[in-house]
Amino acid sequence: MITTASNGGGEYETVEFWNEHLDKIGGPEAYNHYAVGWAHAMCTPYQWTKQVASHYGGTRNGTIMHWPGGIDAKGEIRTQWHHVIDVAPTILELAGLAQPHTVNGVTQVPMHGTSFAYSFNDSEADERHKTQYFELMGNRGIYHDGWTAVTKHRTPWDVVAQAPDFSLDVWELYDTTTDWTQAHDLSAQHPEKLAQLQQLFIIEAARYNVLPLDDRAAERMNPVLAGRPTLVQGDKLRLFEGMTRLGENVAINIKNRSYSVTAQIQVPDGGAEGVVVTQGGRTGGWALFTEGGKLGYHYNYCGLRRTTVLSEDALSPGEHQVRVEFAYDGGGIGRGGTATIYVDGDESGSAHVERTHPLYFSFDEGLDVGIDTGMPVYEGYKTERGKFNGKIDWADIELGDDDHSHLIDPEDALAAVLKHQ
Repeated sequence: MITTASNGGGEYETVEFWNEHLDKIGGPEAYNHYAVGWAHAMCTPYQWTKQVASHYGGTRNGTIMHWPGGIDAKGEIRTQWHHVIDVAPTILELAGLAQPHTVNGVTQVPMHGTSFAYSFNDSEADERHKTQYFELMGNRGIYHDGWTAVTKHRTPWDVVAQAPDFSLDVWELYDTTTDWTQAHDLSAQHPEKLAQLQQLFIIEAARYNVLPLDDRAAERMNPVLAGRPTLVQGDKLRLFEGMTRLGENVAINIKNRSYSVTAQIQVPDGGAEGVVVTQGGRTGGWALFTEGGKLGYHYNYCGLRRTTVLSEDALSPGEHQVRVEFAYDGGGIGRGGTATIYVDGDESGSAHVERTHPLYFSFDEGLDVGIDTGMPVYEGYKTERGKFNGKIDWADIELGDDDHSHLIDPEDALAAVLKHQ
């Protein structure tokens, strides 16, 4: 397993570790990602990368339209400027549907995009998306009638530096009708045009709730600090078989605290095999599962350290309540804990987990019931994707009252998030 170990544990990635696992880079056991140099190269000929919203690197992409029944033109190119927010209005127009005013009783904000269906059969049609702002963590820009005014506020992979004052940002000006790669800064030649577009950015930013500008990074990952509602409330989550791919933001957070996972299951003749509940993937996570008829719990720390405990005896056919209690060691974030498994209320095994994830398991994986989708948390499943061979009536995840997440350093959270961007 190759990992940036941004959840801690970098001390495990020694020279000896890398030499042993070097051939696995690029394969299914690695969390494959571009280094900064390759990210720049892949964004050629544009400047910067996707997190720098001011410039086109990683942002401006070609789009292929295919609709034989509605587009007469074949193999042609359209040059009208459009944005991803225009896709939904285009589809609705082609489908003959009005934009919804309410969804499930909630009044909707009108879509901000502009349909580009008008360009399909008219290559010379006047451009309709005239103006578009960009902003991400203080990096910002504005497009208007072929011109772009842009400023890079902070560098995304410099994860510990303090963001500069907004007044120190240097703006650049490009005429993309002749310089579509934003290679020639014209701010010195056309200061009046730059000032016009800077003012237009403020207007658009005010219109679309970008102001006040917020260049915080780690704090914005935390809903409480950022000032937005959390999606999951309470200390207990009820799950049912078939629930899969629940992202970490829509599943209860078990990190940096004690918790329990309980499930009511039906064991078939021949014994139980497969996942009961799991969260995460090969890069880290946990699983309550069965193997060879026994109940098991597995904790995968960044793919670097793994702990497994199995019950003393196999589960007999029929109904059982299975449970794991994880008693967090405390004393900070990312610490270890003791996992104890129970069968029908009786203790049946325990093991100590040395380290746990303090921040997140994965941006890509999710929480699954009865199967392990994506990459496996545990490598020992005997059924395909760990599919449970019995029946799961329900499962509960319940949190303890010893939450240590408030001890997370904002810079640690920022570093963890950006290393996986």
